[in-house]
Parts: sequence; C-alpha cells; structure tokens
Amino acid sequence: MIHPAWTIRAATVHDVPQLRDWAIAMAQETEHKVLDPRTVDQGIRAVLDQPRRGAYFVAEGGGQAVGTLMLTYEWSDWRNGDWWWIQSVYVAPDHRRKGVYAALYAHVLAGAKADPAVCGLRLYVERDNATAQRTYESLGMVDAGYRMYEAPTPA
Repeated sequence: MIHPAWTIRAATVHDVPQLRDWAIAMAQETEHKVLDPRTVDQGIRAVLDQPRRGAYFVAEGGGQAVGTLMLTYEWSDWRNGDWWWIQSVYVAPDHRRKGVYAALYAHVLAGAKADPAVCGLRLYVERDNATAQRTYESLGMVDAGYRMYEAPTPA
C-alpha cells in the first residue's frame, strides 16, 4: 500500500551526504561490504553532475527524507529503447514496510510509462534476499530469468 504522506522528488546536491550514508548502510546490510565514503560521495555527485548517467529520487514524509533509489539507463537494440535500471534502493529502518519503496517505484513506473523511449524497468536483487523479492513481485515485477556475471577491472 502506498502511504499518502510520501512525496517523491529528484535528489539534489544537498542530498549527497544522506545518499552516501544510505548507500554505505545498504552495502553493509545486503552484501556485508564496507564502502569507501569518499568514493561513494564522488559516485553520487557524478550522477547528479551528468544526468545521462542516471537520476536519484528521494522519498520524504513529514519533511524528512526516508528513502531513495537511483536509476541508470541501458540501451536495448532489440527494443530500440532504454531499460531503466533501479539501483541503490534504500529505506530508512524506521520507515520500512510502510510503502516508501512502493511510492518510489510508482513514481518511476509512471515516468517510464510516460516516456515512449523507455522499454521497461529492471533491477537486480541478491539471490537470498527473499523479502526484497516478495516486495518486487507484489508490485508486478517478474523474475527475468537471467544470472548476472561480472569482470571487475582494477581501479
């Protein structure tokens, strides 16, 4: 259920400290990874400075930021359109299970549906994160049947 008190807005440079802290907390909670705050700060600023890289959205309630997500874009030659990838999802612990993510998702979905250049939304989720999987499925998302592989390069 979407809580009527949640409002969604585009993030600004003033949100960077909060977004950084949330990204660090999310990495620790979901993947037990410790991120470098300076690198994360610079990475968030890079998106805000160059919108072709993506966009951040912030959910607020009662004048307080309570959650976020980031979009990045992937061109699909098969569909002649962009997939919008949902990433860096975080909801403050006191506001979980209260419709914050659903409000963020509804905002992004409405934007995607209004833009004929967008062919759909995607996200990836940790294999063992059953709670997140149930949330995404409850909003109408389906398992796309892919496994993700990566080949990190040295910094």
